[in-house]
Amino acid sequence: MKFVFMMTLFGFLNLFEPALFALGSKPKSGSIESVVVALKPDKNPDRMMKQKTDLEQFLKNKLRTDARVMIPLSSAVILEGFRNQSVDVGFLSSVDMVNAAKSDLAEVLLAVDFDGKQSYQSYWLTLKDSPFQSVRDLKGKKIAFSSRTSTSGYLIPYWALIESGLLAPKKDPEEFFGQSNVWYGSGYVSAVMQVLHGQAEAAAVSDYVFDSDRYLSSEQKLKLRVLDRQGPVPSHMIAVRKNLNEDEKKRLREAFLALNESEFKNLRNQLFESRLVPVNQDKHLESTRKALEVVHGKF
Repeated sequence: MKFVFMMTLFGFLNLFEPALFALGSKPKSGSIESVVVALKPDKNPDRMMKQKTDLEQFLKNKLRTDARVMIPLSSAVILEGFRNQSVDVGFLSSVDMVNAAKSDLAEVLLAVDFDGKQSYQSYWLTLKDSPFQSVRDLKGKKIAFSSRTSTSGYLIPYWALIESGLLAPKKDPEEFFGQSNVWYGSGYVSAVMQVLHGQAEAAAVSDYVFDSDRYLSSEQKLKLRVLDRQGPVPSHMIAVRKNLNEDEKKRLREAFLALNESEFKNLRNQLFESRLVPVNQDKHLESTRKALEVVHGKF
């Protein structure tokens, strides 16, 4: 069995997509012949290369098979890979997982756990000295969403506007923020840069963009504050192709759970942010499903 694992982080890169799908799918058997891991790059190429090497070695040891790490284009590549059986395992956001489950392509293997919670918050960030007190004060103001497909940087804050009565269901966010006042980025950092450069009054991002030291420098964070927050946002998940047999799923689950062991925690945190745990799929995806129903047609 050849397993393909894709991890969606940030940014877009299409260099390796043709090579990935050129691998195709092989006839399925009860044993794992090789593991192919696809990592999305972050803003630190040197760190990414080290993670690539470390994850290859980890999987080789745990699965007792060859392991390779590659780089896909986007999460859409993962879903299509599930569909044509060239992808067996992928690291997905809750929106991607809802879509994969709805099409009966994949199921949740493990989810990321933050101090006992399998969810996090979405933040609106603004400049420290801005006059705004809540998202209500942003009516008619320029804002930045992380991207059109971000769960915490678009879907959940969009849903929160509707839930709080600031926006009617299925209406475009511009009806609250104003025509041409809504900007969509290519990731969390791109949205925050709009605020830091004075091109937006606030940016919607994940809480860990501000609370951790991975995405912004100390100097950048000192210029910002949390204006408002919303959630919960279901944590990202390791998903497995639906039609793999149970023995294969168990073997993969045990391998990735081993990342929780003390000697592998640093690698785990670099790849997945925090601890990996089993979850109930329907319960885990509940808030994202509800949000998608409310904003349907606008996400």
